[in-house]
Amino acid sequence: QVQVVESGGGSVQFGGSLRLSCVVSGSFSSIYSMEWYRQVPDNSREMVATILTSDGLTNYADSVKGRFTISRDTYKNTVYLQMNTLKTGDTAVYYCKAAHVLTQPGMIPRDYWGQGTQVTVSS
Repeated sequence: QVQVVESGGGSVQFGGSLRLSCVVSGSFSSIYSMEWYRQVPDNSREMVATILTSDGLTNYADSVKGRFTISRDTYKNTVYLQMNTLKTGDTAVYYCKAAHVLTQPGMIPRDYWGQGTQVTVSS
């Protein structure tokens, strides 16, 4: 059983900052990458940032480059999303995904999602 739990969401004013955390717990042997997505009011879900657990290589959506930073603490199985200079367009439910999680040898890796955390940016 693998659990993914996000925290750190909330309400902030335009230009403010928030830091999201995502902890992965349970029984697993490896995770390929940790990823943040957000779901906007029209229910579409877009990738925000990803980080490889092996070497820390990161990738960002163009809309957040230079403002958001994803980082990881491998020993704590935790990934963070530092969000600065927030805009009203960043308002969304943010989801964390543990990608290609291998729970047992011979098993097919699968993805695990958290329950989401709301971020609201007001003008």
